[in-house]
Amino acid sequence: MSNCCTPDGSCHTTSEIRTTYKVGGVGSAHCQGVVAEAVGGLEQVAAVEVEIGTGLVTVTTSAEPDESLDALIARTVDEAGYDFAGRVPV
Repeated sequence: MSNCCTPDGSCHTTSEIRTTYKVGGVGSAHCQGVVAEAVGGLEQVAAVEVEIGTGLVTVTTSAEPDESLDALIARTVDEAGYDFAGRVPV
């Protein structure tokens, strides 16, 4: 959770949801960058972290991802040339 205050002193709280996905084929810094750029370019994604070797892709969103966002991430990863394997159980 982060606290965002406006210049007039009014504040609101925003939540950040982190969801981790498994992606095959992320074996180098180049691959890491390609996946990060592709997924990070999605409008719903506030931040993305990609781990080389493990293929864990952690996506930060402002709302809980639903099946349509999962499908969009899957399609984006596939179009970038990598193998989307789904969400990592919590």
